[in-house]
Amino acid sequence: MSKLVELEITDLAFNGKAVAHLEGKVVFLNGGLPGEIVEAEIYRSKPRYNDARVIKIIKPSELRIPAHCSHFDICGGCTWQDLAYPEQLKFKYKQVKNCLERIGGFDDVVLHDVIGAAELFHYRNKMEFSFHVAEETGFTLGLHHRGRFDMVFDVEECFLQAPIANRLVNWMRDYVRQEQIPVYDVKNHTGYIRFLMLRVGKRTGQVMVNVVTNYGEFPNRRSFIKSLKSEFPEITTIVHNQNGQKSNIAVGESEQVLYGLGYIEEKLFHTSFRIRANSFFQTNTLQTETLYRTAFEMLDPQAGDDVLDLYCGTGSIGILLAQYVNTVVGVELVEDAVAIAWENAKANAIENITFYQGHVKDFLKSWEAENKVINTVIVDPPRAGLHPKALKELIRLHPPKILYISCNPATFARDAARLIEAGYRLPEVKPVDMFPHTMHIEVISVFYAT
Repeated sequence: MSKLVELEITDLAFNGKAVAHLEGKVVFLNGGLPGEIVEAEIYRSKPRYNDARVIKIIKPSELRIPAHCSHFDICGGCTWQDLAYPEQLKFKYKQVKNCLERIGGFDDVVLHDVIGAAELFHYRNKMEFSFHVAEETGFTLGLHHRGRFDMVFDVEECFLQAPIANRLVNWMRDYVRQEQIPVYDVKNHTGYIRFLMLRVGKRTGQVMVNVVTNYGEFPNRRSFIKSLKSEFPEITTIVHNQNGQKSNIAVGESEQVLYGLGYIEEKLFHTSFRIRANSFFQTNTLQTETLYRTAFEMLDPQAGDDVLDLYCGTGSIGILLAQYVNTVVGVELVEDAVAIAWENAKANAIENITFYQGHVKDFLKSWEAENKVINTVIVDPPRAGLHPKALKELIRLHPPKILYISCNPATFARDAARLIEAGYRLPEVKPVDMFPHTMHIEVISVFYAT
C-alpha cells in the first residue's frame, strides 16, 4: 500500500515519531513536528494505525529550528535536532508523565521538570560506525539511514562525538579503499571489515580506535598502526575485535590489543575508570555526573549503609557510592564487566566493595537464603527493565530503600506499579536528559518500604 495524503501533525510519540490522524486512525511519521502541515506517503497500514514518511513540509511548525547537521534528513540518530531544545525537554517530560499515568497508574507522584544537558553537541564518549557494501561506491562507512537497518551513508561530520572522531572516520574510509580491504556483506556474510568503534575520554582526552572484523588477522597490521599513529598522535590504544557471527553487532568474540594498553581512562568526579572496547560505560560523561549526583542526593546514603548494586556493569555507581557507605556488593551477568569492575575498584583503592558474576534473580535468591542484611538496593537495569523473577526476589528481600535508575520510562512504570503493590511508596520521579536531540530519557526514583 502506498498513498499520498496531507496531514496535520499534532504530537510526538514515545518512540520519537510524529503523530497525526487520518480517518479515525493514528498515523506515525518518520519526521515532522507538532503544528506542521505535511504531505506524507502512507507505506504501511495496520488495523489500529498507519506508518508514513514525510515527503514535503507544506506549513512549518513554529517550534522548528535549522538542524545543525548536514546529514539530519537521512540519519537515524538525532531525530529531534530540528526541534528547539526547551521543546525537546517538554516532550520528554510528557512521555514520562504518560508512562507513569497510563502504564503505572500513578496520578499523585511528584514528577519534576527534566534536568537538561549542559552540552548539546559533542557530548558522546563513544560512537559506532558501520561498514556497508554499496553498489555505486563499493562501500560506505558511517551511520544507518533513518528507519533502515540495510542502508548506511558516508558520514562526513557528526556533531555527537569529539571532532577527532570525524577525522578518524574519513581517514579510515580512505585507508580501507586504498588498501582494498574487503568490506563485510551483511546479506551474503562474506568480506572482512565490519565496524569502526571510537571512544574518546571527555575528561582525559584519551582515544581508542577499535576495528571489528570477520575472522582473521588484520592485513598489514604494522603498516596500519604506523599510518594511523602518524596521522593521529592523540591515539592512546588500538584494538582489533573479531566477530564471525551473522548477528550484526559491534562486539568481538576475541580481542587483540594492537597498540597501547587496550583501554582508555575516563573520570567521573574525581574517580578514574578504565574502559575497554566491549565495556559498558555511560556515553555522556558530563551528564552522567549530573545523573549520579541527582541519584545520590535522592538516596541520601549514610556511613552505616550496606548496599546491593544490581546490574552493576563495570561498577561505576557502586565504586562512587562505596566512598560514602559501609559496604557495597555489585552483581552483573557479563563476566568481562565484572573483571573490569574489580580492576576499577583496585585502581581507585576502594576496598569495601565486592562483585559477583551471575543472574540477578539467582543472586537475590541465594542472598535471602543466607539471611544477609541489606538496607539499600540500587537497580539500573537494561531497557527491558527488571526480569520478572528478579523483581519477585527483590520484593521478597524487601529492603527499606530501592534506588531505581531507568533508561526506559515504560518499563520503569511497569516495575514501579508492582513495587507499589508490594508495599512501597514512590514520592517523586526526576527525569534526566542524557541524549539531546533524541527521544531517549532517563528517570531516577527512590522507593521506600512502608
